[in-house]
Amino acid sequence: MNTFENKDNDLETGKLIKDGEKTARSSRVLKIHNQALLSGFAYCISSCSMILINKFVLSSYDFNAGISLMLYQNLISVIIVSILSFLGIISTEPLTWRLVKVWFPVNVIFVGMLITSMFSLKYINVAMVTVLKNVTNVITALGEMYLFSKHHDSRVWAALFLMIISAISGGITDLSFHAVGYAWQIINCFLTASYSLTLRRLMDTAKQVTKSGNLNEFSMVLLNNTLSLPLGILLIFIFNEVDYLTRTPLLRLPTFWFVMTLSGVLGLAISFTSMWFLHQTGATTYSLVGSLNKIPLSIAGILIFKVPTSLENSASIFFGLIAGVIFARAKMRERSQT
Repeated sequence: MNTFENKDNDLETGKLIKDGEKTARSSRVLKIHNQALLSGFAYCISSCSMILINKFVLSSYDFNAGISLMLYQNLISVIIVSILSFLGIISTEPLTWRLVKVWFPVNVIFVGMLITSMFSLKYINVAMVTVLKNVTNVITALGEMYLFSKHHDSRVWAALFLMIISAISGGITDLSFHAVGYAWQIINCFLTASYSLTLRRLMDTAKQVTKSGNLNEFSMVLLNNTLSLPLGILLIFIFNEVDYLTRTPLLRLPTFWFVMTLSGVLGLAISFTSMWFLHQTGATTYSLVGSLNKIPLSIAGILIFKVPTSLENSASIFFGLIAGVIFARAKMRERSQT
C-alpha cells in the first residue's frame, strides 16, 4: 500500500515539476518578448523625438546656431556618460593620446555629419530629410564595393535604385523646396557614408590601442563627443555664431534651455536604446524596425510642422519610405545567404 502511495506521490511530484518547468519557461519567453517590445518602443520614441525636437529648435524657435546646438548636445552626452562611468554603471575606455590620434579622422567626419544634419534640417521638412537620407545607402554600397570589394545582389541594387528615384521625384515635387537645405543634405549623405566606411576601416586599429583591446558603444560615444567639443568651439568662431549668441533673446528663456537639454538627453538615449534593442532582438529586426520607424516620423513631421504638400510629393515620400523597407529586407536576405 505504501509502495503504491509513494508511486502516486512521485507521479504527482513529477507532474508538478513538469508543470512548474512549463510555467517558468513560458514566463521566461514572455519576459524576453516584453523586453524586446519595450526596448523597440524606447528606441523608436527616442530616435523620432530627437529629430522632431531638433527641427522644433531650429525652425519653430528659429535658432540660427546649429553648431552651438550640436556642441551643447554633445556636452550633455559627455557629462552623463562620464557620471555613469564614474559610478560603475557602464564601462568606458580611458582616452589615451594614441587612441585620440587614431580616432581623430573619424571624429572630424562625425562632427561634419552632425553639423550638416542640423543645417539641412533647418530648411527641409522632416519627411524629405528622411527620404533624402536614403541616398546615404547608395553611397555606402558604392564605397563598400570600392574599398572592401563587397558585392551586393540584384535585390539590394533594385532597392537602391528605387531610393534614388524617390529622392529625385520628392525633390522635384517638394512645395517647400530650399536649394541651400538640399545642398547641406547631399553633403550630409556623403559625410554619413564616409563616417560608416571610415569607422569600419579604423575600428580594428582603434581596438589595438585600447587597454582592454575592445571599444564598446559607450566608449565610442564618450570618445566622439569629447573630441567634438574643441572642434565645435573652433567652428563656432569660424561661422561667427558667437555674435548671434550674444544678441539672441532665446538664451534668456528657461523653456528654450529645457528643450535644448532634452534634445541632448535624447541624443544619448538613442545610443542606449539602440544597444538595448539590438541585444534583445538582433541585427535583422533592428534594421527592419529602423526602416519602418521612418514612416510615423515622416507623418508626424508633416502634421506637427504643418508642411505644405501635394499628392505627388506625398506619393514620392511614401515611395521612398517603402524603398527603405525593401532595402532592409534585401540586406537581411543577403546576410542570411552569406
